[in-house]
Amino acid sequence: MSDDKRIIVDDDWKQQAAREKEQLAAAVEEGGGRREGVGPLPEGGFAGLVQLLAMQALVGLGGFAGPGGQEIPPNLELAKMHIDMLDMLEQKTKGNLTPDEKAMLDTTLHQLRIAYVESVQAAAPIRPGAPR
Repeated sequence: MSDDKRIIVDDDWKQQAAREKEQLAAAVEEGGGRREGVGPLPEGGFAGLVQLLAMQALVGLGGFAGPGGQEIPPNLELAKMHIDMLDMLEQKTKGNLTPDEKAMLDTTLHQLRIAYVESVQAAAPIRPGAPR
């Protein structure tokens, strides 16, 4: 037996990965870079972050249809979590926002808080003799 150890390198996977990458790039280029039925992505700035968190809070408040057309049930804990995240964002960015960014965040938080309180009140069972 020989003491020479041969190292065998399998380069086929590299070639396959390169082919798949080229096919994917061609498909993206052919489709304009978007999947069918998907709208444009929101901007990546502060406004986009606020919109993303606000949308998640709204979904948690209910009233949206899912992919199958069935209404997504409210999840008030999820809504509260996203509203709290927006509140934390407001606290952490205090004094560092442009007037437009501050106004947008303030308005968004105000509207979400009102909608959350209304949803909680609507979900609460009505007690006999309790004021309405």
